[in-house]
Amino acid sequence: MTDRKKINLPYLFQKVQDKEPISWLTCYDYPTAYLQDEAGVEMILVGDSLGMTMLGFDSTLPVTMDDMIRHASAVRRGAPTAFVVGDMPYMTYQPSNELAVKNAGRFMAEAGCDAIKLEGGVAMAPRIKAIVEAGIPAIGHLGLTPQSVAALGGFRLQGKSAGLAKKIVDDAKALQEAGAFAILLELVPDRLCKLITEQAEDCIIMSLGSGPDAHGQLLIYHDMFGLYPKFKPKMAKVFGNAGEVILNGLKQYVSEVKSVAFPEKENYFGMSDAEFDELSKMVKK
Repeated sequence: MTDRKKINLPYLFQKVQDKEPISWLTCYDYPTAYLQDEAGVEMILVGDSLGMTMLGFDSTLPVTMDDMIRHASAVRRGAPTAFVVGDMPYMTYQPSNELAVKNAGRFMAEAGCDAIKLEGGVAMAPRIKAIVEAGIPAIGHLGLTPQSVAALGGFRLQGKSAGLAKKIVDDAKALQEAGAFAILLELVPDRLCKLITEQAEDCIIMSLGSGPDAHGQLLIYHDMFGLYPKFKPKMAKVFGNAGEVILNGLKQYVSEVKSVAFPEKENYFGMSDAEFDELSKMVKK
């Protein structure tokens, strides 16, 4: 995939028009970004989920803008052609439009991101509008929004009742009117996702655990390869149990070190007899 052209907004909207689903994955580091770019992943989200998957917190709330910029910069270097999205962490946009624009701008200027994402519906529409008016592409996030998980009652399906589903529909309309070019629907019923997708105008709808009828799919990289030990969400398909492979390799390493089976001769370097004899003479002096 090294000859792939840089993915941009016209490319993504063309995919929607051609009814070709868009692939989107989270990523937090250079080597993984390199592999995702080579595999042809079209969009990469540097998610504040790194607080849990990379930093070991129990939630996304402790993540800072400095954390996000460092990881987003690494991802950008590893994935020069993918469409990289920076995730706005907790309280970096909620307090005011000015703060939202300032921090969104950091993603663009310091990390080279192509867009930003923030959580929330009608209440956050003014933030989306201000960011877009500043010339920064913005993505909304509805349904299960991890930064508000305490208020939502935990990591559970959102919009199950008609009333709650209607609120998500209204939130989606507000974000579109504010200028969001895309909306992520996380953990909402499949028929609700389909309805919002069918009603979307000039807006790309992406699904995370919300069914197949969106314009594309997002998965958390660590979930799809069994790399996050604390939680295994039902919505994530495991495409390969890399966590088990790595764990077994680590156990074998410990065993071989203790039994002196490692290192073997090909794992280290020697020195000629003449040079070692010379060294021995020098040391004895």
